[in-house]
Amino acid sequence: MELWNSTLGSGFILVGILNDSGSPELLGATLAGLYMLALVSNGLLLLVITVDVRLHVPMYLLLGQLSLLDLLFTSVVTPKALMDFLKRENAISFGGCALQMFLALTLGGAEDLLLAFMAYDRYVAICHPLNYMAFMRPRVCCFIVASSWTLSTLSALGNTVYTMHYPFCMSREIRHLFCEVPNLLKLACTDTSKYELMVYVTGVTFLLLPLSIIVISYSLILFTVLHRPSKEGRKKALVTCSSHLTVVGMFYGAAALMYVLPSFLHNPKQDNIISAFYTIVTPALNPLIYSLRNKEVLGALRRVLGKCMMQTDLPSR
Repeated sequence: MELWNSTLGSGFILVGILNDSGSPELLGATLAGLYMLALVSNGLLLLVITVDVRLHVPMYLLLGQLSLLDLLFTSVVTPKALMDFLKRENAISFGGCALQMFLALTLGGAEDLLLAFMAYDRYVAICHPLNYMAFMRPRVCCFIVASSWTLSTLSALGNTVYTMHYPFCMSREIRHLFCEVPNLLKLACTDTSKYELMVYVTGVTFLLLPLSIIVISYSLILFTVLHRPSKEGRKKALVTCSSHLTVVGMFYGAAALMYVLPSFLHNPKQDNIISAFYTIVTPALNPLIYSLRNKEVLGALRRVLGKCMMQTDLPSR
């Protein structure tokens, strides 16, 4: 068969969730609403954490990084999907597909690692409160953030380059929301079984190692909290941890279904729904999950909005 993408000028056709939907207009409006919610909620949370000095502690600095990752992650996928739907054009260039894949893998991998580091942060805060600022000093926080970005970038670069080096001759249609490794390998006209196994092993490792850290951290937290005499202290610790565990469950659950579930159990419609969940729905919900049950964040939000309103009213007086 002819290798249609032998030059970088060739491209793909994205047949995403909107194309397979029975009510694409309603679904498109829903996705647009979720994207706007993700922009506003993550943007506000980032603003509050940056402006309010009381939130300049490791827990909220890591939360700010999570909001930044969610904001970028959903922006890599959602605007392209919505614009394609509105313009009735689903084409994406070879280079554009590679870039989208690289960015999605980088941001998704960084969030995967960051959630594990956030669990460690909660473990130190609850189990070793007197040594918290020593264990989570600024240098350690910078190392956590830098290592998350570095490891995910290197992994994403390797996977993107290796995936895109294959000759594609099966079809130009990617039956997926965006350019993702498993769906692109289905279009290759050479044997990709060894690389698919490597992607599977890498995906399992990238998910299970951080997830193991999370499970161990929260097991130790639970043991410590249950032995505390103060009911108020137990309640506060459990509320703080439950928010993080909810986010962990949503992200790791969807990622595991996409990258850990064997390929023969996948189907395009299921993969589209899963990808839409962790690239669009989860980034919109994460800030709400963290802020609605967090009195410190809500208090900081009121203070920042109050200052903004006062500054707006000053010229008119």
